[in-house]
Amino acid sequence: MVDLPNNQQKLVELVSMKLYLLRHGIAVDQIGGAIQNDSQRPLTKEGIVELERVGLSLKRLGVKAELVVSSPLVRARQTAEIIHAALGSPRNTLISESLSPGGTASDLYKVLRQFVQLNEIFLVGHEPGMSRLAGTLLWCGPDFDITFKKAGICRIDINDVPPTSAGTLKWFLTPKIMSAIAGR
Repeated sequence: MVDLPNNQQKLVELVSMKLYLLRHGIAVDQIGGAIQNDSQRPLTKEGIVELERVGLSLKRLGVKAELVVSSPLVRARQTAEIIHAALGSPRNTLISESLSPGGTASDLYKVLRQFVQLNEIFLVGHEPGMSRLAGTLLWCGPDFDITFKKAGICRIDINDVPPTSAGTLKWFLTPKIMSAIAGR
């Protein structure tokens, strides 16, 4: 319980949620043949290997994935599946338009509200959406400049959904740093 003006009492729900924002891995550049549009571009072999290293690094760091939420685009879904396999999430990957290009933080909050009982959630998406989401969660405003490399990841802790205070950036790691942690 929290003391409020006029001695009113209100139950305050604290979430204490660890959000891992992950940009998809390296994807093929060309559209053609079976790949008819941008949403169908799959990961390259290099992208898959890099994400497997990221997954190994996260495991070595003791990271858990209670839920993985992904953009519906092929490269993001493949990224989510690799992380899901590496960390052994107990739930299936959840596909959400809120993480696709043009998705909004308010739409993502609607998804996250369903899972406030969870502590560690992965969000797999695209640039510039991941950068914007990080800025929104950290309450940094439009001038905040954090760019996610492909397979780059950060952890931001929040206390409620939607956040009523700035989230806390715990770490931000590039794929190169993750490879060093993996020992490869």
